Amino acid sequence: MEQFLRLILAPLGEVFGRFREFAPNLLAAMTIILAGILLARLVKWTVLRFLKVVKFDSWSDRMGLTAVMRKGDLWARPSDALGSFVFWVLTIMFLMAGLSALNVPAIETLVAHFFLYLPRAFSTLLILVFGYILAGFIGRAVLIAAVNSGYHYAKLLAEAVRVLLTVLILAMALEQLQVAPSIVVAAFSITFGGIVIALAISFGVGGIEAARRMIEKEQEKKEPKDIEHL
Repeated sequence: MEQFLRLILAPLGEVFGRFREFAPNLLAAMTIILAGILLARLVKWTVLRFLKVVKFDSWSDRMGLTAVMRKGDLWARPSDALGSFVFWVLTIMFLMAGLSALNVPAIETLVAHFFLYLPRAFSTLLILVFGYILAGFIGRAVLIAAVNSGYHYAKLLAEAVRVLLTVLILAMALEQLQVAPSIVVAAFSITFGGIVIALAISFGVGGIEAARRMIEKEQEKKEPKDIEHL
C-alpha cells in the first residue's frame, strides 16, 4: 500500500516542485503584461490629446489618408485609428516581454525573432504611409503641370504616374518585409515594365492625332506672319 501511495504522490510532488519554481516567473510575466496594458492606455490617451491639438484629422483629410481608410472599410477617425495602433503595438511588445520572463526556451526564441522583425514592420508602415502621400502629391503636380501645358490627356497621365509610383511603393514594402524577395522583384519588374509598355503603346496609338495637332501648332508659331504662301 505504501508503495502504491508513493507511486501516486511522487509525480504530484514533482509537479508541485516545478510549479513552485515556475511561479515567480509566472507572477513576473503577469505583472509585466498588466503594467504594460496600463502604460499603453496612458500612452494612447496622450497621443490622442496631442493629435487633437495638432489637428491631425484635418491634415489627414487634406492629404487623402481619410479617403484611403474609407476605401479600406475603416470608419474611425484617423486620430483614433493611430491611437489604437499605438496601443496595440505597445500591448503586443509588453506581451512578448512578459512571455520572455517565463524563461521558456521556445518562447524566448519566438520573442527574439519578433523583436528582430519589428523594425522591418515599422519601416514598412512608414514606406506605405509616406509613399502614398508622395504618390498623391506627385500625381497632382503632374496633373497641374500637364493641364497648364495644354495636354489633352493630363488626367490620364497623372493617374498613370500615380499607379506606377503605387506599384513601386508596394514592391518596396514587400521587399522590406522580406516576403519572398526574389519573387517580389521579378513580379515588380514584369508588372512595372508591362505598365510602361502598355502606356507607351496607348499614348502612341491614341495620341497620334493630338501629336499631329501640337506639331502643326508649333510650326504655325515659327512661320513668319508676313509671308504669303502661293
